[in-house]
Amino acid sequence: MSDHAAPATAAAPDRPASGALARWLPRFDEGIASAALALMVLLPLAEIALRPLMGRGIENAPVLVQHLGLLLAMFGAVAAERHGHLSTLGSSLGQLGSERSQAWVQAVAKGSAALLCGMLAMASWRFVASEIQGAQTLAYGLPVWWVQAGMPLGFALLGFKLGLRCAPGLLPRIALGLTLPLSGWLLAAAGDGQGGLLWPALALLLLALLAGAPVFAVLGGLALALFWSEGLPLASIALSHYQITVNPSLPALPLFTLAGLVMARTGAAQRLGTLFVALFGGGARGTVLAAAVLCSAFTAFTGGSGVTILALGGLLLPLLRNAGYPEQRGIGLVTSASALGVLLAPSVPLIMYAVIARVPIMDMFLAGLVPALVMVACLLLFGGFLRGSSPVGSPAAASRPNARQALAAAWTAKWELLAPVVAIGSLASGLATPTESAALTAAYALLTQALAHRELGWRLLARCLSECAQLIGGVMLILGMALALTNYLVDAGIPDRAVEWVQGAIPNKYLFLLALCAFLFVAAALMEIFAAIAVLVPLLLPLALAYGIDPVHFGIIFLAAMELGFLCPPAGMNIYFAAAMFGKSIRYVASAVLPAMLAIFVGTLLIALLPGLSLGLAALVR
Repeated sequence: MSDHAAPATAAAPDRPASGALARWLPRFDEGIASAALALMVLLPLAEIALRPLMGRGIENAPVLVQHLGLLLAMFGAVAAERHGHLSTLGSSLGQLGSERSQAWVQAVAKGSAALLCGMLAMASWRFVASEIQGAQTLAYGLPVWWVQAGMPLGFALLGFKLGLRCAPGLLPRIALGLTLPLSGWLLAAAGDGQGGLLWPALALLLLALLAGAPVFAVLGGLALALFWSEGLPLASIALSHYQITVNPSLPALPLFTLAGLVMARTGAAQRLGTLFVALFGGGARGTVLAAAVLCSAFTAFTGGSGVTILALGGLLLPLLRNAGYPEQRGIGLVTSASALGVLLAPSVPLIMYAVIARVPIMDMFLAGLVPALVMVACLLLFGGFLRGSSPVGSPAAASRPNARQALAAAWTAKWELLAPVVAIGSLASGLATPTESAALTAAYALLTQALAHRELGWRLLARCLSECAQLIGGVMLILGMALALTNYLVDAGIPDRAVEWVQGAIPNKYLFLLALCAFLFVAAALMEIFAAIAVLVPLLLPLALAYGIDPVHFGIIFLAAMELGFLCPPAGMNIYFAAAMFGKSIRYVASAVLPAMLAIFVGTLLIALLPGLSLGLAALVR
């Protein structure tokens, strides 16, 4: 999960001046998105229970769940906009100059995004209108287009809300909120299928991106410009967004994310922290090992390394300090180790890659295990975090691993330790599909934290549902727009031409792997991980296949390199979260993670050059 709350990469949250308007507009978006997410948990569970009892389950249950994902995506994105969780490029022009010039730049960013949302709303409506004529039903007589209508409605609401942020004062805000998306709608309707100039649109989109417009709007605008310039129907963009949001494997994303958020918001982190410290010992070396392994494992479940920093940072940094570990190195360890869970099941980026590359999710889960351990080992050894652990000041007395304490801590954390067994066991055994496995894991997390630990009440549950909906909504918009762009590029033959050119320039497979790693390190620093997966995987995977690289191996290389992006500005979310969490400057945290960046570089090269690390375990299981 990309961490969309980072202050340097998120849209500005509601200003106080919008309070009256917020009371005037009911906040039903979070309600719809949260209800859709809750049903995505309940329907697969009902399906599992009804099949053996009645011989059949709920009519068309998997497709129902997939279409609930569409509602979750659209209305979750509307909620994400209000809370400032829509991803942008990072450092933008809006952070330069005087306060007045910043306000103008922000108005350009939000206004252009509002205009583009209006165009996307029109394209979505054209798609829905064609579906109305087909008169297809979803289940129990429910027309499919009723759910699909959430796309034009969602884009229209997003355009309205973004337009509200373009001016001070209630009346100007409402006027811009209405006229900007409406202008986009009329512009798209007038130019649909007509053809037009491409370069002016590209220049305006680049300006919007630099000004701080959301990534999804720029990607969607680029797709609109390309389709428009060729005279192609704009409804194709909405079709691509619809296809990715109702992908059969995609419901696993929000469900596993919900399970992780529930554990992050309750006492699960502290119980696991106690266990890992007991397992590795309480001295500086043992606490470092415990912190590295715990952060990596926790990120795999929470789906976001920023969430891990927030959940574990306040627990682990005092433990490291008390063990005599230097504070800056401790901050560097927690910040960097929290990026390493991307390769561990059931990581959200791992599932996303499986969906886009069309490889089995279970294969990706198995392939990521050994490389994840390699990355942790590289972090500790090449990052130098095991060095410099001599006592500083008056640290707490070092202690060896204690079996009795570990057993007691394991019993206390037994419900958390069983969560990966539920997630992976139900999937590996064939008892559940990926969606049903994710629903079981989410339900397990909810029930254990509510009933066994009594730490999850209704208010906290609502917060977790809302946060999950916002996160997934923002990600799904990026995925949908990126798929539309990818479909255009594929139809234009761009990947095929790229394969021919690269093979002519780089004839050797290992040279290609080195060039690939170098390119991915640069991309990781500039692109948020979900946008990178959505945009780059469809373009780079054909290249990898042309060199005989297994798609699963390529996926692990790609995700390992992307871990660097969490630590490198401007897309380095972990730096921003750690700076806020520990009360340090961004420069202080950035210097603390420099050794980790070298370690991730070395680990990625090892994974790239030794395919057995990724493919060996799956071969043994088969």
